[in-house]
Amino acid sequence: MQSLGKTAARRDPAPSRWAYRMQRLWLTPVFRALFRVGLPAFIFAGSIGIVLHNEARRAALLQGYVNIRAQFEARPEFRVGMVSIEGASTDLADAVRAKLAVKLPQSSFALDLDALRVKAEALDAVASAEVRVRTGGVLQVVLQERVPAFVWRQADRLQLLDITGHRVAGLQSRGDRPDLPLVVGEGADLAVGEASVILDAAGPIDARLRGLVRVGNRRWDLVLDRDQRIMLPATEPVAALERLLALDQADKLLDRDILTIDLRNAQRPVLRLAPFALAETRRARGILTISENDL
Repeated sequence: MQSLGKTAARRDPAPSRWAYRMQRLWLTPVFRALFRVGLPAFIFAGSIGIVLHNEARRAALLQGYVNIRAQFEARPEFRVGMVSIEGASTDLADAVRAKLAVKLPQSSFALDLDALRVKAEALDAVASAEVRVRTGGVLQVVLQERVPAFVWRQADRLQLLDITGHRVAGLQSRGDRPDLPLVVGEGADLAVGEASVILDAAGPIDARLRGLVRVGNRRWDLVLDRDQRIMLPATEPVAALERLLALDQADKLLDRDILTIDLRNAQRPVLRLAPFALAETRRARGILTISENDL
């Protein structure tokens, strides 16, 4: 006869609620990525934090890094032992070398190439510079030198200017550069572009040209030999000069005894004659009688 006791409870094969949730969570890509990547990264970062928490360990690691870097930078293949300056005259090359004042030999990692470039371009005669370290331990400086185009005379000194009006160098005597045109007056350096155009237009009288004078920082005077002066207008000076040259070609106006030709008023040019020519003109008109003693 069977006993009438309690029947043992059968185990439910279905997962529990928490087991089901964990299984569903594990199937989530984000959770798997966090568990496989995030957890190891967290453990690694924590280990690094524990190691670096000690000040002595941090100092030792930093000193080790400094020593390794110093040994790497001191290798012979990174050592610079010579400066090469290209694209400049001998005098300018010597000036650039003195300006850079690089102490050699030293590691290329210790050279600030941008700072060296700025130093080189600080010289008036240097338009631009490129600084780089070349194979073989050579510090190469490639310069673009300013080309003098004008001699600028101020009150007490002479200076060389390039085509943009930038100062190139000082000049001891006008005779040192007779091949360059002369500009005179305050503000002449700021208007050399216009002066260059005027000089091109004055080609037919180039042999007689002595220089250009900046007047009032707004216009130019052309100075010729025999103390002749052509006063150009502030606006359209080239057109005024071309009209005068056409008149000179037809009537040889500039060959006459004239001191000044004032072209500032395009509608009314004014001529100023030399004293003798003026007296002769007045005598011819019967305005003035000149005795032989006056002659």
